[in-house]
Amino acid sequence: MKKIILVILVVGMVGWAVYEFIGGSSEEDAIIEQNASEDVGLAEGQMAPDFLLETLEGDEARLSEFRGQPVIINFWATWCPPCRAEMPDFQELYESEDVEILAVNLTESEQSEQGIEDFIDELGLTFPIPMDVESDVSEMYEVQAYPTSYIVDSEGKVQFVARGAINYDIMQRELSNINKRFFDMKRL
Repeated sequence: MKKIILVILVVGMVGWAVYEFIGGSSEEDAIIEQNASEDVGLAEGQMAPDFLLETLEGDEARLSEFRGQPVIINFWATWCPPCRAEMPDFQELYESEDVEILAVNLTESEQSEQGIEDFIDELGLTFPIPMDVESDVSEMYEVQAYPTSYIVDSEGKVQFVARGAINYDIMQRELSNINKRFFDMKRL
């Protein structure tokens, strides 16, 4: 009797492991499927690839949840002088404009999480800081230079890409261009 129970238990555990490995779906699988099924890409006019990351505060940040408003996705690191230089402009824009900023930290390149927290506290940053722990999102967005920023419109489409630092005036100009295009299309 004990052998039968043991066999049933082992078979059940193996079956569960196979299901999890092959058939189980996760939020990441859903994002991968969505990215494959739409006109997703990094060129202007394409849908920005969706992603899900945990923020420094432990919350989830999923790009697609911000549809309906413009989003700036900024890839940065604490050791990057141009990243440090542009952060006060991002904070000013975040406080003054109707825009969401997702400042994706290239966590794999950082020395410690405490260093990231110190950087954020020093600059008084209040926008979400998603942590790209395994560099999956920075690879998906083909980040080769730091900082790199993507401005995404309210429909989720890439409208501007900057490789290198940008300032408040550039951010505001590009957001104005997005708004102008949006209102011009509504008139048609």
